[in-house]
Order: sequence, then structure tokens, then C-alpha cells
Amino acid sequence: MKLSLLPLALGGLTIGITEFVMMGLLPDIAHDLNISIPQAGHLISAYALGVVIGAPLLVIAGRNFPPKKMLLAMAIMLTVFNALSIVAPGYNLLFASRFLSGLPHGAFFGVGAVVASRLADAGKEARSIAIMFSGLTIANVVGVPLGTYIGHNYSWRYTFVVVTVIGLITVITLLLLMPKFESKRIDSIKTQLQFFTKVDAWLIIFIVAIGTGGLFCWISYIAPLLTEISGFSAENVPYILILAGLGMVVGNFIGGRLADRFSPATTVLSVLLIMATNLLAVYLFSGNQIISLILVFVTGALSFAVVAPVQMLIIQAAKGSEMIASASLQASFNTGNALGAFLGGLPLVMGYSYASPNLVGVAMALTGSVTTLVLISRNRKAAQLKTA
Repeated sequence: MKLSLLPLALGGLTIGITEFVMMGLLPDIAHDLNISIPQAGHLISAYALGVVIGAPLLVIAGRNFPPKKMLLAMAIMLTVFNALSIVAPGYNLLFASRFLSGLPHGAFFGVGAVVASRLADAGKEARSIAIMFSGLTIANVVGVPLGTYIGHNYSWRYTFVVVTVIGLITVITLLLLMPKFESKRIDSIKTQLQFFTKVDAWLIIFIVAIGTGGLFCWISYIAPLLTEISGFSAENVPYILILAGLGMVVGNFIGGRLADRFSPATTVLSVLLIMATNLLAVYLFSGNQIISLILVFVTGALSFAVVAPVQMLIIQAAKGSEMIASASLQASFNTGNALGAFLGGLPLVMGYSYASPNLVGVAMALTGSVTTLVLISRNRKAAQLKTA
């Protein structure tokens, strides 16, 4: 790995812990702030909404700034707003800090993907981009379980201290290791926004927002699911989250291989259908601890198996607007995050069990599957018209 790629990987690590650690901390935060777990779940939605709003706006606003300055600005925002979570005295300020922490998420990855490709040797662009996203994988294998352990055994505020420290290290390494690139003046805002005039682009955005929302119905409430339904002790949750992280590593690899061997759209359709079946199994069989552990690994794998093929889909639809498309993809994932946390929490508010959010997830994954079929049908018709 080139040393200049290290800041991008650290940024991915910071973002990964910031986004996903809240799932394991929900019971601790709810208890400390004297709120319900469904209300604490809105903190997940707050972060996701920040990503949705910040991703396109910050990319467009900073489109003519040098990439290094853009990345530094995003890293500083991540650090400062995570630090705000440490001192938040109550729910409202914590909600605000989570929203603000989400703003730079998509822009960092959007700009970072372009920078990573420019740092790469010829023919190794994809590998460089993968290194940046490896930070997300490391976050789920190590950072999130560690943050959950700290939050449960000491204080959830200490978890955000750790995230803030990693954010500071990211800022320092960006200053020291990231080379300066001249700003490439890109097309006008109007030209960039033409990406959103394409039907296929919106279909992909909808597939990600709704289809992956099924996953977030599961992971948003995984801590109470494991303790209240599967019967694991709270002390075991961080270790089980490591299992989910390992599944994500495997799924990321498998998804990339499948997308290379088959078409990206076919791979997305297959993964979403399997995800729907798997979430139904989570609802039915999480009461058995052994089956529950297997399902944690498999669901984690499915969550990242969809990432590579969806990225290929959005790149194919972008045609010259890769940066805004990449940021929009992150916004779409986090729309799914927000919807999954909110909709998955509705049956809990109505008094159903902590397994019930997975039934909402089944419906969302199936909706994403149907939308993928529509996309495949459109692509086939377009190909037929070209050959006619």
C-alpha cells in the first residue's frame, strides 16, 4: 500500500466507526439518557440524514477546491462533530451532533475515490479505491466491537473519544502524507446535476435506499435482538459484532467476484433476494443461539456483497459525473440507514418483539429486488434497440 493512501483508509475507519458503532450502543445510550430504544434509534437516522444532505451539497460546493483541502475540511468536520457527541448533555444535542457528523461522510468518499485513483499506478485504480474502503471493513471487524465494549463497560462517551482521536490522526496524516493535487475545474453545476435526470440513476438510488434498508432494519437493533431474543449477555455483544464484521469482509470479496463474473444488476438482484430470505430466517430462528450466530455472519456478508456491484451500476450510469455519483451512492446507502432504523423501530413502538424489525427488512429487500428487475428490463430493451 502506498503511504499516501493511509489517510484515506484512516478516514474510512473514522467514518465506519462513527456510522455503525451506534447500533451496539443503543441500550447504553437509551439507559443513560432515559429514553426508549426506538427513540435512541433515531440517532442512527440523524446520522444517515446528515449523509443524505451533505453528500451532494458539499461535493458541489467544493467541486473546484484542491482535493487535499476538501479532504482536510471533511476530516476536520468529522473530528469536531464527533467531539461534540462526547459532551452532549442530552438527547437533543446528541441528535444534532449525529446529524452534523454525517454531513462530510459522502463527500469524503466521493473526493477520496477520485484521489485514490489518481494516486494509483496505471491499471491499479480499483485496488487503491478498495484500500480507502478497507477502513470501513476494519471498522466493523475491530473498531465497532471495541467501541461497543468500551461503551458498555465504561461509558458510551468514551467511545466517541476514541473516534475523535482517530479523526485527529486522520487530519494529521492528511497534512503530512497526502500530496497536493491541482484543482481540476469541472463542469458547471447544471452539467453535474444532469446525472439526476437519468431514470436509471434514480432506479439505482432507489434500489440502494430501499433494498439496503432491509439490512439496517436488522443491524440497527442488533444489540437488543441478541440480548432479548437470542439470550446472549450484553458482554458478549461486542464479540458477536466481530463475527458480523468478518462476514462483511467475506461478503465484500464475494460480491466483487460475482459482479466480475456476472452482470452487476444480476448480482444485486440475487443478493437482495437472498437477503430477504435471510432476514426472514433471522425473525424465525434468532431464538436459537447457534443459528443466531450463523445468521449474524451471513447477514453481515450479504450487507457488503451488494456494495461492489452497486458501485459498478452507478459508475455505468454516471458517464462523466463520477464524483457526484459516488457521493449520491453514499447518500442512498444512508437513506436506507435512516429508513431501516425508523421503519424497523415502528413495530417495536407498537409492542412487538425485537425480532419484528426484520419483517420490515424482508419487505424492503423484496421492494429493492422488484426495482432491480425493472432496471434489468430497461437495460435489455435498450440493448435490443441498439442492435435493431
